[in-house]
Amino acid sequence: MSAGIRQAGQGDRDLVVRLLDSAFQDDPVSGWVFPGDEYRRATHHRLMAAFADIVLEAGRIDMTEDGSACALWLPTPAGGHEADDEGPAQVRAAVDPDNERVELIARLTAGIHPTDRAHEYLWMIGVRPGRQGEGIGSALMGAVLDRCDREGTPAYLEASSERSRKLYERLGFDLLGRPLQLPDGPQMFPMWREPRHFGEPRQS
Repeated sequence: MSAGIRQAGQGDRDLVVRLLDSAFQDDPVSGWVFPGDEYRRATHHRLMAAFADIVLEAGRIDMTEDGSACALWLPTPAGGHEADDEGPAQVRAAVDPDNERVELIARLTAGIHPTDRAHEYLWMIGVRPGRQGEGIGSALMGAVLDRCDREGTPAYLEASSERSRKLYERLGFDLLGRPLQLPDGPQMFPMWREPRHFGEPRQS
């Protein structure tokens, strides 16, 4: 599947937030953080906005020209980003101060994030409902993975479902350690991809 891809800017922020909100409404991890359909519809978009703001400032958001998908990438140096113990609490305060899971998931994922090597961190990738399963996500990731291969840079992510885990495995990611078991919730799958010789074909 071929798709025109461009880098999102501040002017695309609201579009990115709406896209991520719709793409993750039925995601198992989003359902754990925001239990209940009505509550999730009313609040989930605030967390997506916080994520978009962080990555627009410190990373890169790629999106398809038709606005059907976007991917949030954060370059991570060896040693990780500077520790910010207040960050998860600040996000919780902005999203929903009464929801401790907003803060907890940030701390849990930070705790399993590898720090020994510089890498590209795929924070999240969202495809609009109705367009999922068309290969758009794989195409959107391809440009960054090709760059990783050219530069010899690994990539890392946390898959939020078995379905997405299988997609990432086809793109060369492997499970890194044990899955993260969310308290009374689903698993997340930390995954790592070593760079390939540039030009080596990816499975599709």
